[in-house]
Amino acid sequence: MRYKTLIFDLDGTLLDTLADLAAATNYTLEKNGFPTRTVDEVRMFVGNGIRKLIERAVPAGTSASVQEQVYADFNVYYKEHCADTTCAYPGVMELLQEARRLGCQTAIVSNKADYGVQELAKQYFPGLLDAACGEQEGIAKKPAPDMLVAVMHKLGADKDSTIYIGDSDTDLMTAANTGIPCIGACWGFRGREF
Repeated sequence: MRYKTLIFDLDGTLLDTLADLAAATNYTLEKNGFPTRTVDEVRMFVGNGIRKLIERAVPAGTSASVQEQVYADFNVYYKEHCADTTCAYPGVMELLQEARRLGCQTAIVSNKADYGVQELAKQYFPGLLDAACGEQEGIAKKPAPDMLVAVMHKLGADKDSTIYIGDSDTDLMTAANTGIPCIGACWGFRGREF
């Protein structure tokens, strides 16, 4: 087997988190007096972290200070509701179990806030991951290679035996920026056509 380390994106790759992300976005927008967004709009807003999600979701021209309040409100709500309807995509559990059986290392690298990554990884994939990394201070988020390189270093993985699996243009760019191949998750948020 060529690849010994499989590193996955989380949202839209391992877990279908879209309904919970849309609910948190709309709760927060309503709380701050803004119009809500459709699930399809939120689908296109995610992938670059919560700040970018909020920046895309609020009306154009919203001040930085108001965006900061919306961001804070989102985090409070999402910490409590990140798994209300979230579920693993069909076949994901079997894939991770088979990778472990074959002796592969498995990990998550996601632009989701690290608190969400850690909570969801613990809840949905106990014993199936060697590492999980979400957005955090001091490390550049995807598509910069920093998060992926940090996890590879932690696992002792090299570029020749590591592959990244994700569902978005951000994931494709992250793998390219790291110098490793990428598998596109056509079942994810961006779909097969993308």
